[in-house]
This record gives sequence, structure tokens and C-alpha cells, in this order.
Amino acid sequence: MTIRWHCLPFEALPSLILYDLLRLRCEVFVVEQKCAYQDVDRRDLDALHLLGHNDDGELVAYARLFDAGKCYAQVSIGRVLVAPAYRRYSLGRELMNQALAHCTALFGSQPVAIGAQLYLERFYASFGFEQVGEAYEEDGIAHIHMLRT
Repeated sequence: MTIRWHCLPFEALPSLILYDLLRLRCEVFVVEQKCAYQDVDRRDLDALHLLGHNDDGELVAYARLFDAGKCYAQVSIGRVLVAPAYRRYSLGRELMNQALAHCTALFGSQPVAIGAQLYLERFYASFGFEQVGEAYEEDGIAHIHMLRT
């Protein structure tokens, strides 16, 4: 399967792509994880949106990228997700590789921060992220702050 990657600022997102990314985030973070929270948080306006579309044009992978100072003091990556039907294709690894490469291309080589769900610590550690501080609860889910230097 070939994934086409695009990275767009909020104002350049076509309305149907915006709809697809919000629907997919809702499917994963609200419905699948049974977590009622305000996903549309105005941070989308400051983010660059990394979109992975399959050969049929379906959005199957997504992440938000932020320059330093927009979300954390460091460059950061958030709302990382792969559509449930596509998780068996190792797209999570491809998505994180794309996110890190885009961060370097857009913001230069510098530390990258994430607020990771605790159960994904080993996954993110495989990309060089290390836990910083104690675990915390966000929207009913255990998280940790991680930094890649």
C-alpha cells in the first residue's frame, strides 16, 4: 500500500479534508477510546496537519505538528493516529517517521516533545523519545510527557 503524505496549515485545508480529519480524530479519540473531551481545541489553527491518504484517497493516518512555543516550549507532535482498519500495515511507524522528518524540514533540527498515552511509551521510545517527569491523567487516560533531543 502506498501512502501519499501532505502537510498543510489549517487555512489551506480543503473543507472535505478538514471534515475527514475531524471525523477520524473523533472515531479514534472519542468513540474508540470512550473519552468525551473537546477535540476541536483551537490549536488546529496553529498546527500543520500531516495527512496520509491511501491509493483510494481515504485518510488513513494523521498527526498535528507544532513549531516551538505553539503547544510546548519545544517543537511538538500531537493527535497521532492511524485509522483502525489500517493498523495492521505498520502505518504508525511510517507516520512517526514522516512526522519527525517534516518537523526537521519545517522547524530545523531541534528537540521534539509529545504528550504520549502511557501504554505507547515503548513505541515512542523506539523513535528516541524519553519520559520526562511523572505520569499524569488527561481526559481519563494515563499520559507521560516525552522528549526527543
